[in-house]
Amino acid sequence: MPRPCNLVVLLSGSGSNLQAMIDSFTQPGSPVCIRAVISNRADAYGLERAREAGIETRVLVHTGFEGREAFDQALMALVDCFEPDAVALAGFMRILSPAFVRHYHGRLLNIHPSLLPRHKGLHTHQRALEAGDTEHGCSVHFVTEELDGGPLVVQAAVAVASDDTPDTLAQRVHAQEHQIYPLAVRWFAEGRLRLGPHGVVFDGKPLATTGHLIRP
Repeated sequence: MPRPCNLVVLLSGSGSNLQAMIDSFTQPGSPVCIRAVISNRADAYGLERAREAGIETRVLVHTGFEGREAFDQALMALVDCFEPDAVALAGFMRILSPAFVRHYHGRLLNIHPSLLPRHKGLHTHQRALEAGDTEHGCSVHFVTEELDGGPLVVQAAVAVASDDTPDTLAQRVHAQEHQIYPLAVRWFAEGRLRLGPHGVVFDGKPLATTGHLIRP
């Protein structure tokens, strides 16, 4: 049996996507081993989730560094201590430097709360409502130097109701995030998913530029 894929998770907040991964990958025979959880905030609740699951945690506070590049160099050194095959951004509220992104090219994944390429950046649920979107959702993508612009792996769509608020819409989108992020990580760990020179490859074939689309 091949060894599990070593995964390092970076987060800044509550860690609900981390919890979904813990729930998915802590069974015997799992293709993924969550080696460590690293946060730039010592008070991030995701660290407590990791500790309760017996996962190593580290804190690297960005305010202790002069500039983004210096922090990212220290973060790379810390992440590499755990010999990651993949790195998952799970609510890590830092814009990463080009050097960091290049260092983990092809093994750095992110989840974003919109149907990319719509609504890159922040406040996506409010913006979806203001735009009159009839459909909203979330996207898992490989990270590149373009903010929220890397090649798509999988998306999940939810219908927007006429009485939705940003909070009610966020709740439904979060439920889908917790489904598709572990799924994408599992695909990567099983060797089904990779980033090739011309885009995402899934089961040996080029994946459509929109990735897999799931409508619950």
